[in-house]
Amino acid sequence: MNPRTEEASLRRLVVLRHAKSAWPDGVADHERPLAPRGRRDAPAAGRALADAHCLPDLVLCSTAVRARQTWELAAAQWAASPPVRHDPRLYGADVPELLAAVREVPDEVRTLLLVGHNPGLEELVLTLAGDSLDDALADVRAKFPTSAIAVLAWHGSDWRSLGPGVALLTDMTVPRGKKES
Repeated sequence: MNPRTEEASLRRLVVLRHAKSAWPDGVADHERPLAPRGRRDAPAAGRALADAHCLPDLVLCSTAVRARQTWELAAAQWAASPPVRHDPRLYGADVPELLAAVREVPDEVRTLLLVGHNPGLEELVLTLAGDSLDDALADVRAKFPTSAIAVLAWHGSDWRSLGPGVALLTDMTVPRGKKES
């Protein structure tokens, strides 16, 4: 296969679980903000994505406050922010709902960032990954904590080609911000 054609067909789905949230009394789950640790970890996630040259062409983000804040703090670490779509379907979504949203992404998007919640995101990664580099798949199986980032890559002509077992989990990391003294 021609290397240019092969590179052109490579797609990446970057999955980011929202950072650590607070549990204020009387606040509905959808409206919960980030906790102080989450406000430190979300920028660290943005830096980790930049350092890994894994910046998205498009972002799909849950409408929950903690997901939106995670996205905003992560994106603030980059020179320019890609377009973002806040999708209410991503809040509390299971694998079929997450896949439905991803499969609607325009073909010209090569790298997509999905910002959302567990258990759906963890189950999505485990469903899509047919294999992984290093111990990334075992790491996700063990735990997909807040601020976790999973990178899935596969060769496909469009986002509709993404399905169970077709992707390679190339990375799983959990960036943490430094606590101020």
